[in-house]
Amino acid sequence: MSDIEELTDNLRSASDELDDSEHKSYKLYNFRRPDKFSKDNLRALRDIHREFSKAISLVLSGYLRMRVEIEIVSVDQLTYEEFVRSMPSPTSVGVFEFEPLSGQILLGVSFEVLSCIVNRMLGGLGTVDAQVRELTDIEKALAKKVINIILQSLEDSWNTIIPVTGKFISLDDNYQSIQVATAGEIVALLTFEVQISGKHYGLFSLCFPYPVLETVLTHLSTQHIFQTKGLVASSDERMKMISKLNLSNVDFRVQFGSCGITLDDFLQLTEGDIIKLDNKVQDDLIVMVNGEKKFFARPGTIKDQVCVKITEVYDEMRELLRNYF
Repeated sequence: MSDIEELTDNLRSASDELDDSEHKSYKLYNFRRPDKFSKDNLRALRDIHREFSKAISLVLSGYLRMRVEIEIVSVDQLTYEEFVRSMPSPTSVGVFEFEPLSGQILLGVSFEVLSCIVNRMLGGLGTVDAQVRELTDIEKALAKKVINIILQSLEDSWNTIIPVTGKFISLDDNYQSIQVATAGEIVALLTFEVQISGKHYGLFSLCFPYPVLETVLTHLSTQHIFQTKGLVASSDERMKMISKLNLSNVDFRVQFGSCGITLDDFLQLTEGDIIKLDNKVQDDLIVMVNGEKKFFARPGTIKDQVCVKITEVYDEMRELLRNYF
């Protein structure tokens, strides 16, 4: 073999080895449909909306007074054009925003689901209209109310990750008339299966364009969700919770004392009888809230009205010890 032939063979084998190493060091990339959401991002979205599906199932079941079961069935990323083409028509589409996130989000509810809910809201049994059609003006007004209820539960689920405020924008009959992203923009599509009374089935979907979630992708990880689930609420959240609790009624009672008597003595009690209590006059009274001992207090009057003055928080050990002194 000549030197030239030997050199040619060496170059050819080196080229083959280079080709093999190149095949091992690169991966295919689809420029028309790039993967902008990682697997961890999609997994986090599924976790968030699994909790949302449980919450909205309870909310709608109570609101409609019929069994509603909602379960997330898929989380995918695809182009906005592919998403619009895959959606049936007519479909009621709610457009909303999550402030401070930029951009708009789509909530699509199939005709089967919405017609069943609207029928129930109008006093029916919650049956599905056999003929697929666009909603009337009255039905659209009711549909907006339902979508706002769904939006509230969705907002609550997202607030465990990042504080957001939902803002309803509009309601449309199909996706073709809505343009919240360019045709080639990547979106995250979440699909839910809805069962109503175990007889009627349908779907609803959530579409998050990539620009909406771009600034919070670092929060969309299973690790971040796990870490933030047990965090203490912010001051605004605490004030919001307190404002809701302020309207709650609680049972407030003051225990003046106690004693032990037989059932026969109890049945023979009449007006004017005196019962000797176990506690002393100088002992503090016990204040009970919803049946639980919470405070010690002293009795008194204000403008001829009987009252008590809270002295300190209830301590079980102190109550036990006072019986020995």
